[in-house]
Amino acid sequence: MSTITGTAERNCRERRLALQDTIQALGGKWRIFILCALQNGDLRFSDLETRLPGIRPKVLASDLKSLEAHLLVNRQVNPTRPVTVTYSLTPHARHLWPLVDALVGFGLEHRRSVKAGMKAGNAHVITL
Repeated sequence: MSTITGTAERNCRERRLALQDTIQALGGKWRIFILCALQNGDLRFSDLETRLPGIRPKVLASDLKSLEAHLLVNRQVNPTRPVTVTYSLTPHARHLWPLVDALVGFGLEHRRSVKAGMKAGNAHVITL
Protein backbone atom coordinates (compact mmCIF):
# COMPACT_ATOMS: atom_id res chain seq x y z
CA MET A 1 0.00 0.00 0.00
CA SER A 2 1.43 3.38 -0.97
CA THR A 3 1.68 6.28 1.46
CA ILE A 4 -0.93 8.21 -0.53
CA THR A 5 -3.37 5.30 -0.40
CA GLY A 6 -2.74 4.82 3.33
CA THR A 7 -3.35 8.51 3.99
CA ALA A 8 -6.55 8.48 1.93
CA GLU A 9 -7.83 5.41 3.79
CA ARG A 10 -6.98 7.00 7.15
CA ASN A 11 -8.80 10.20 6.15
CA CYS A 12 -11.81 8.21 4.99
CA ARG A 13 -11.88 6.26 8.26
CA GLU A 14 -11.60 9.46 10.32
CA ARG A 15 -14.42 11.08 8.34
CA ARG A 16 -16.60 7.98 8.74
CA LEU A 17 -16.00 7.94 12.51
CA ALA A 18 -16.77 11.66 12.75
CA LEU A 19 -20.02 11.14 10.84
CA GLN A 20 -20.92 8.18 13.08
CA ASP A 21 -20.36 10.36 16.15
CA THR A 22 -22.53 13.12 14.70
CA ILE A 23 -25.32 10.74 13.73
CA GLN A 24 -25.21 9.10 17.16
CA ALA A 25 -25.52 12.50 18.86
CA LEU A 26 -28.21 13.92 16.56
CA GLY A 27 -29.90 10.80 15.22
CA GLY A 28 -33.58 10.28 15.70
CA LYS A 29 -36.65 12.16 14.68
CA TRP A 30 -36.68 14.80 17.40
CA ARG A 31 -33.16 15.73 18.58
CA ILE A 32 -32.45 18.53 16.12
CA PHE A 33 -35.93 19.93 16.75
CA ILE A 34 -35.29 19.87 20.51
CA LEU A 35 -32.05 21.78 19.99
CA CYS A 36 -33.82 24.30 17.75
CA ALA A 37 -36.53 24.79 20.38
CA LEU A 38 -33.82 25.61 22.93
CA GLN A 39 -32.04 28.01 20.60
CA ASN A 40 -33.79 31.09 22.04
CA GLY A 41 -33.35 30.25 25.70
CA ASP A 42 -34.02 27.92 28.59
CA LEU A 43 -37.20 25.84 28.59
CA ARG A 44 -38.93 23.52 30.98
CA PHE A 45 -39.99 20.02 29.93
CA SER A 46 -43.62 21.07 29.50
CA ASP A 47 -42.56 24.04 27.35
CA LEU A 48 -40.62 21.68 25.09
CA GLU A 49 -43.67 19.41 24.80
CA THR A 50 -45.77 22.42 23.77
CA ARG A 51 -43.23 23.57 21.15
CA LEU A 52 -42.85 20.08 19.71
CA PRO A 53 -46.37 18.88 18.91
CA GLY A 54 -46.50 15.13 18.47
CA ILE A 55 -43.48 14.25 20.61
CA ARG A 56 -44.22 11.70 23.30
CA PRO A 57 -43.02 12.51 26.84
CA LYS A 58 -41.01 9.29 27.02
CA VAL A 59 -39.19 10.15 23.76
CA LEU A 60 -38.56 13.72 24.90
CA ALA A 61 -37.11 12.52 28.20
CA SER A 62 -34.91 9.96 26.49
CA ASP A 63 -33.66 12.40 23.86
CA LEU A 64 -32.93 15.08 26.47
CA LYS A 65 -30.85 12.55 28.44
CA SER A 66 -28.96 11.61 25.29
CA LEU A 67 -28.36 15.25 24.30
CA GLU A 68 -27.13 15.91 27.83
CA ALA A 69 -24.77 12.92 27.64
CA HIS A 70 -23.42 14.28 24.34
CA LEU A 71 -22.78 17.64 26.06
CA LEU A 72 -25.29 19.48 23.88
CA VAL A 73 -27.92 20.25 26.54
CA ASN A 74 -27.61 21.39 30.15
CA ARG A 75 -30.17 20.22 32.71
CA GLN A 76 -30.58 22.69 35.57
CA VAL A 77 -32.51 21.71 38.70
CA ASN A 78 -33.83 24.90 40.30
CA PRO A 79 -34.42 24.94 44.08
CA THR A 80 -37.95 26.29 43.87
CA ARG A 81 -41.14 24.96 45.43
CA PRO A 82 -41.98 22.77 43.67
CA VAL A 83 -38.61 22.00 42.16
CA THR A 84 -38.37 23.05 38.52
CA VAL A 85 -36.01 21.74 35.87
CA THR A 86 -34.91 23.79 32.89
CA TYR A 87 -32.98 22.78 29.81
CA SER A 88 -30.58 24.94 27.83
CA LEU A 89 -28.03 24.62 25.09
CA THR A 90 -24.38 24.24 25.95
CA PRO A 91 -21.78 26.43 24.25
CA HIS A 92 -20.72 23.27 22.39
CA ALA A 93 -24.23 22.95 20.87
CA ARG A 94 -23.96 26.41 19.34
CA HIS A 95 -21.40 24.97 16.88
CA LEU A 96 -24.31 23.07 15.30
CA TRP A 97 -26.06 26.12 13.80
CA PRO A 98 -24.02 26.23 10.58
CA LEU A 99 -24.85 22.53 10.14
CA VAL A 100 -28.55 23.13 10.85
CA ASP A 101 -28.57 26.07 8.43
CA ALA A 102 -26.95 23.85 5.78
CA LEU A 103 -29.58 21.14 6.38
CA VAL A 104 -32.38 23.71 6.08
CA GLY A 105 -30.87 24.98 2.83
CA PHE A 106 -30.64 21.44 1.47
CA GLY A 107 -34.23 20.74 2.56
CA LEU A 108 -35.58 23.83 0.79
CA GLU A 109 -33.72 23.01 -2.42
CA HIS A 110 -34.67 19.33 -2.17
CA ARG A 111 -38.35 20.21 -1.78
CA ARG A 112 -38.17 22.48 -4.85
CA SER A 113 -36.43 19.76 -6.87
CA VAL A 114 -38.93 17.08 -5.89
CA LYS A 115 -41.90 19.34 -6.65
CA ALA A 116 -40.36 20.22 -10.02
CA GLY A 117 -39.89 16.50 -10.71
CA MET A 118 -43.52 15.85 -9.83
CA LYS A 119 -44.71 18.61 -12.18
CA ALA A 120 -42.52 17.15 -14.94
CA GLY A 121 -44.37 13.87 -14.55
CA ASN A 122 -41.56 11.77 -13.07
CA ALA A 123 -43.47 8.81 -11.65
CA HIS A 124 -40.62 7.73 -9.41
CA VAL A 125 -40.43 11.04 -7.47
CA ILE A 126 -41.64 10.93 -3.86
CA THR A 127 -44.53 13.07 -2.67
CA LEU A 128 -43.71 15.81 -0.15
